Amino acid sequence: MRTGGQVLVDTLIRNGIDTVFGVPGESYLEALNAIAANSGTIRYITCRQEGGAAFMAEAYANATDKPSVCFVTRGPGVTNASIGLHTAFQGSTPMVLLIGQVPRGQMEREAFQEIDYREMLRPVTKWVAQVDDAARIPEMLTRAFRTAVSGRPGPVALALPEDMLIEECEAPDIRAHARTTPSPDRNSIIELRTFLRNSAKPLLLLGGTGWNRAGREKITEFAENNVLPVATAFRRQSLFANDHDCYIGNLGLFGTPFPNSYAEEADLIIAVGARLGSTTTLDYQIIEAPQARQTLVHAHPDARELGRVYQPDLAIETDVNAFAHAAAAMGKCRKGAIAANRKQARTDYLESLHLDQQPGPVDMGEIMEWLRAALPRDTIVTNGAGNFAAWPNKYYSYRSHGTILAPISGAMGYGMPAAIAAKLAHPERAVVCFSGDGDFLMNGQELATAMRYGANPIILIINNSMYGTIRMHQEKSHPDKVSGTGLTNPDFASYARSFGAHGETVTRTEEFYPAFERAYSSGAAAVIEIIVGRDHLGPDLTVSGLAK
Repeated sequence: MRTGGQVLVDTLIRNGIDTVFGVPGESYLEALNAIAANSGTIRYITCRQEGGAAFMAEAYANATDKPSVCFVTRGPGVTNASIGLHTAFQGSTPMVLLIGQVPRGQMEREAFQEIDYREMLRPVTKWVAQVDDAARIPEMLTRAFRTAVSGRPGPVALALPEDMLIEECEAPDIRAHARTTPSPDRNSIIELRTFLRNSAKPLLLLGGTGWNRAGREKITEFAENNVLPVATAFRRQSLFANDHDCYIGNLGLFGTPFPNSYAEEADLIIAVGARLGSTTTLDYQIIEAPQARQTLVHAHPDARELGRVYQPDLAIETDVNAFAHAAAAMGKCRKGAIAANRKQARTDYLESLHLDQQPGPVDMGEIMEWLRAALPRDTIVTNGAGNFAAWPNKYYSYRSHGTILAPISGAMGYGMPAAIAAKLAHPERAVVCFSGDGDFLMNGQELATAMRYGANPIILIINNSMYGTIRMHQEKSHPDKVSGTGLTNPDFASYARSFGAHGETVTRTEEFYPAFERAYSSGAAAVIEIIVGRDHLGPDLTVSGLAK
């Protein structure tokens, strides 16, 4: 006989979960007790707000290539955490949100903090359910993991009534979840080979989740065999080594001029794993929906995504790694003139990384040049949302698998929690977070979490004292009606030091390099505030320039 809470934790451990992120609540005390009893096997990371906890869980899944868990209490707890569910849903991230629920005998009375989670969370999850019988926890939780990782990965939510977690039951343990991995059929590979042979200007586009190192190596072999230019989908840059001769940039947002211009002129696009969302296609313009100008091969693990937005010339339902192995096994399908296209595209991409001197007190272009050269190859880079994100998304070079953690949903406040999760997953690796001043304070309080657990990322706050992206749109559309975008900020270096973290302030370009070295060697979480000035909006973009 075990309590529901004990069964729950035993099932988490059986499914390979070693870390749970959350904010504690009285609705799941029995589960917390069971985690404490298994502290040598599973750890609970206490966060300071459920949104930060859910972001950490989402990032941890991507950093470890396995499903993650976030545990929150009912009502306000889950409403706060819903931002992480939306981010996991749009990012195709396998994650399970466990929710403490009101006791079963109080339901349907609008009890304290009661919410019907099936109604609330259905649009941002793959499956929502409530476990009313403790004996069914192994069945339903294992199903939750399998659902989260299979097909197009994504989040699942399970509500757990408080009294159900307390009751004792006999619940047999069952096998851990397994991921469904469909493979491409032989006829599809034959058709793909024909498209390649007939193409003069192809493009291989990589995206999605679920990639492993072997799959990444095989897709690289496929690109090398066929001298293919390779682009990555929005915020998926680390799926292909950026210093490889085949790589030509990330498509869509931040992909101007390259590889967007190349993709528009391509005669064949082989999209593997990418959902082909609006950010990757620039609102469906680079690849027009529903019928692309280019011949389109779309390989994706979920049949529901194939033909959903685009009508591809060849749709392949397949696990991305299985596709990579099958494509590499094709050998060399095409060479010759295609190599010249790839070489020119690579040259154009490399030239796009270098900027003229940026206006203002701090030249972020020069700083990015230095970071590209100075940071270790396996450094994990995180960011939230804002114009500042162009710096790590366009001007950094991702050379190793799993080195970018960024919200496909465009959620602000993601970078800081993601950096903590990355450090907890890989404490031996350098982790650098890019934030804006508005972005950082969405979850700046999670510095307390970093200090508690010894996570020591370096956070770069690019401070222009405004919500820069919205100010940019105001200047473009209503320059005489700027409203709501100005910010009053703390001294971020002092703010960091108040948590016990390392703090630095940079007001000139040359101050950055020694400040970064001190932060890196401090051994603690570190914040470097980079004051770029109120005219700064991003690469080659200023308020005064838009006002002309």
